[in-house]
Amino acid sequence: MSTVAKTKCDIALFGAQGDLALRKLFPALYQLDKANLLAPQLRILGLARSPIDQENFLETVRIHLRKFTPTSEIDETVLARFLSRLFYFRIDFTDSTAYQALHQKLSETDNPLICYFATPAAIYGEICKNLHNAGSINKQTRIVLEKPIGYDLASSKTINDAVAKYFTEEQVYRIDHYLGKETVQNLIALRFANSLFGSQWDHNHIDHIEITVAETIGIEHRWGYFDRAGQLRDMVQNHLLQLLCLIAMDPPNDLSADSIRDEKVKVLKALKPIDTHSLNHHVIRGQYCAGSVQGEPVPGYLDESDSQNAQSCTETFVAIKAQICNWRWANVPFYLRTGKRMAEKLSQIIIHFKRPPHYIFAPEQRDIVENKLIIRLQPDEGISLQVLTKDQGLEKGMRLKPGPLKLNFSDTFHTQRIPDAYERLFLEVMQGSQYLFVRRDEIEYAWVWCDQIINGWLSQNARPQKYPAGSWGPISSIAMITLDGKSWHEDSV
Repeated sequence: MSTVAKTKCDIALFGAQGDLALRKLFPALYQLDKANLLAPQLRILGLARSPIDQENFLETVRIHLRKFTPTSEIDETVLARFLSRLFYFRIDFTDSTAYQALHQKLSETDNPLICYFATPAAIYGEICKNLHNAGSINKQTRIVLEKPIGYDLASSKTINDAVAKYFTEEQVYRIDHYLGKETVQNLIALRFANSLFGSQWDHNHIDHIEITVAETIGIEHRWGYFDRAGQLRDMVQNHLLQLLCLIAMDPPNDLSADSIRDEKVKVLKALKPIDTHSLNHHVIRGQYCAGSVQGEPVPGYLDESDSQNAQSCTETFVAIKAQICNWRWANVPFYLRTGKRMAEKLSQIIIHFKRPPHYIFAPEQRDIVENKLIIRLQPDEGISLQVLTKDQGLEKGMRLKPGPLKLNFSDTFHTQRIPDAYERLFLEVMQGSQYLFVRRDEIEYAWVWCDQIINGWLSQNARPQKYPAGSWGPISSIAMITLDGKSWHEDSV
């Protein structure tokens, strides 16, 4: 990262007192400063409604930096330099008259402006309008939008239309932080820089694919937001479908933003619709009840401390059998799974390769003859390929032994820390590169596919299936994949 050119700019962070800013954004910017990747004149304006002064703002940021950054990575000299870049500006984002004072602050330099909206998406358009009316927007201005953008296709279009009145698509950076992870970027290198995988990446050689994003945490005091959204909107519509696109897309012409995003859109357009007839067979919806996670008892979703609806039908777990209707992926199922209060925190992709057409080894070992490519995004980023070799020992004969060819990023690159996704994404925005960001049509095609599932649930008026906290979800999610003669990865190891 040290070879990247520094870019002169100002960053206006809307929602600077929120959890995302304090937990992720300020630590990411600190790490960029520590890596000497921020231009000396770069300023960071923290915008929020909190009635605090500059001193209290800096102290709040300092406390959270120490909380969310390993002690070994805190350099007091860098910390002082970083805090000197920060300026607090109290503002009501919906008060148009307050933006003139903000404009005066921004006008103190001629640095290009990056506006980061860590706010509810419903006010994106209003913020854009107020910035425009105050004269704070020009052709160099860029805006970063956090997900979720909308509640469905219609609301997503409304929000994007409001933003598009003041910014071109080239100025808009829609974040999905999974795309900033080192492993996700390595997925592109793995697929398109290695003929070993590129030549095997289709229905002739791959049997099925799993994508799992599991969390051990519950709602974390976000019940009001989450109960309106649910796991499908919160995770599938963005994170899981983005991972699916990167796995399934055809090779782009080059690494430019639009070449990559054009191929991802083709995948989303090719997703087989899940109609009411196939909904019950291809989609499992669950809601966690009381159980234990890592040995500690935890309440069910309806019994969380900030629960507001004891009859809520909001899903905290979704498993989907998805299919892509094109030549490359004909008859290859993609099993997507995500949930809260699961047995383990992990995000991973499993590529299951087809078995040899003729089997010649011990009959009792037939079930283990399968190669798997395991791409883990968290907690330990890395890639491993399960292969089969002869077990060692004279008495073993030709018994097979499965084992991994493993690339663990933290072990292999032990002299370097793995950058957080937000570090990479901030850097790409400053450089004006959009290839790790989501284009508007990607969001809308993803909503088209997810909306049909949501509408199907509404028409059936069925409650989600219960699963105990600390498990891998409803039993029916295991049955769904078992009926196809397959199993989830943790059930086969």
